[in-house]
Amino acid sequence: MSNDNLELASIKSRTLAFIIDDFLITFIVIAIYWNNLLNNGNDLVSVLVIMNEFVWQILFLKFIYQSFFVWYYGATIGKIITKIRVIDFNNFGRVSIFTAMSRSILRLISEMFFYIGFILAFFTDSKQTFHDKLGRTLVVNV
Repeated sequence: MSNDNLELASIKSRTLAFIIDDFLITFIVIAIYWNNLLNNGNDLVSVLVIMNEFVWQILFLKFIYQSFFVWYYGATIGKIITKIRVIDFNNFGRVSIFTAMSRSILRLISEMFFYIGFILAFFTDSKQTFHDKLGRTLVVNV
């Protein structure tokens, strides 16, 4: 792919993709833990207790989702819907499985620390987040 055709994805499209992906993961988690949610009460506190109880499984699910889709398709479902994708910073091509996994782990770290790593995109010309910078990726329009 020639870099003449590359256009960085907007913050708006990246945010929309993030929201779509988070809703999708939330629905998957609810489906997986539906019986636990029903058996432990219907209030918000009960849901939060269950979510905390399964936090490692949820983080693992997010890791697998982000890693697989970015590696295999170049984009998560949210990114596919918003017509953006992740590319390798060095060759503007498809990211390797190692890069996708590294980016996914770094993305989880950004989420855990109040999304501070995402804010970096507002202050860089390349609109790279923490996980994009360290993962050596760019997010571009399709």
